[in-house]
Amino acid sequence: MESLRITLEQSEIPTHWYNVVADMPNPPLPPLGPDHQPVSPEQMGVIFPPAILEQEMSAERWIPIPEPVREVYRLWRPTPLIRARRLEEVLATPARIYYKYEGVSPAGSHKPNTAVPQAFYNQQAGIKRITTETGAGQWGCSMAFAGQMFGLEVRVYMVKISYQQKPFRRSMMQTWGAEVFASPSNMTQTGRDLLAKDPENQGSLGIAISEAVEEAASRADTSYALGSVLNHVALHQTIIGQEARKQFEKAGDWPDVIFAPCGGGSSFAGVAFPFIADNAAGGRNGKPTRLVAVEPSSCPTLTKGCYAYDFGDASGFTPLMKMYTLGHDFMPPGIHAGGLRYHGDSPLVSQLYHEGLLEAVAVTQLATFEAGVMFARAEGIIPAPESNHAIRAAIDEAQRCRQSGEARTIFFNLTGHGHFDMAAYDRYFAGELEDFEYPAEAIRASLEHLPKIG
Repeated sequence: MESLRITLEQSEIPTHWYNVVADMPNPPLPPLGPDHQPVSPEQMGVIFPPAILEQEMSAERWIPIPEPVREVYRLWRPTPLIRARRLEEVLATPARIYYKYEGVSPAGSHKPNTAVPQAFYNQQAGIKRITTETGAGQWGCSMAFAGQMFGLEVRVYMVKISYQQKPFRRSMMQTWGAEVFASPSNMTQTGRDLLAKDPENQGSLGIAISEAVEEAASRADTSYALGSVLNHVALHQTIIGQEARKQFEKAGDWPDVIFAPCGGGSSFAGVAFPFIADNAAGGRNGKPTRLVAVEPSSCPTLTKGCYAYDFGDASGFTPLMKMYTLGHDFMPPGIHAGGLRYHGDSPLVSQLYHEGLLEAVAVTQLATFEAGVMFARAEGIIPAPESNHAIRAAIDEAQRCRQSGEARTIFFNLTGHGHFDMAAYDRYFAGELEDFEYPAEAIRASLEHLPKIG
């Protein structure tokens, strides 16, 4: 019988994270402070511990994974690489489809891959509390879990629309001991100011980040933790792609194309970055792997945004980062893929995309749920709405293979399960979801507020 699950032993959990900076054609552009000069480590040290700052600025190719972190990783890693044979049959495609299933983690997504090391490094630095934000709740759950593993208090500012849509994510965070507040909240000046202007403000990741950063900067015992965008987050997530490379070698196959959902960029970076070194050397057998970020058409950062310096949050507390952005005060619609409702993208993902080493596509909400249901009925796993974006792109590629007769190997990152997203599926089945193509004029208006640099 053919084995559809390619697994690794726990002894094969990577011992190092891969830092893509070492293989980039050009050095990353630095974050800038209010004076538009590169931010110093001392400035960043107000909200981050030293080890995290060192990783954020490192150009070393391999960063050791501390043993206490690997010990917690052992609760769910290595994650399986699975051949989607039943989906292939449904699609009648000659393509081979594989997915890396990150939903086996305690929090049900890929996010603990970075939450655990961030909690560890903060605990080592003597920090007692963590503030953070979350959209769909996967990151908030992951940070709550990681805080419990290393004895840290965790406070989560959850985007209000997701706070209302996903109550059981809140329950998960509280089960692991975290406090959860709908953002914008009355807990911070940022939140109070926004609620004074609009009491019905649905929130955004940019706003939630502002609230979490504001609180962390005001207390010496508190650090801020971010679940996407920054270099150290992308670094930690590369454990996904590293495992996948070993698993493909074990399977005797290699991906022609990789798809992953992309909001801030952590899940895409995690699966794609480890293949960039192969591509830089000409690819396997002289054929580079296509690396495709898949984003929602309602928040089309890479495909319709501007490559510019912008704030990572809505209020301008964070340093300025060079990234593809829709403008830091961009207010995305309340789609159910809450983890992808972010105005900007990882500076590393953005620079690599700008330099032509990555691709990006945008897909509509209804098409992603159609793909998620098709996948669930073939493979059994109900995916998170974020993951449905990668599944949609993978299915589209497989259908192109059916038309062309090409037997490509398609690989996507199934970032998490959708067990706490069933209200979104209910609305899809009831015909209550709709597509939303963000108007070009609204994007132009938001981009007019970009900081003026040099």
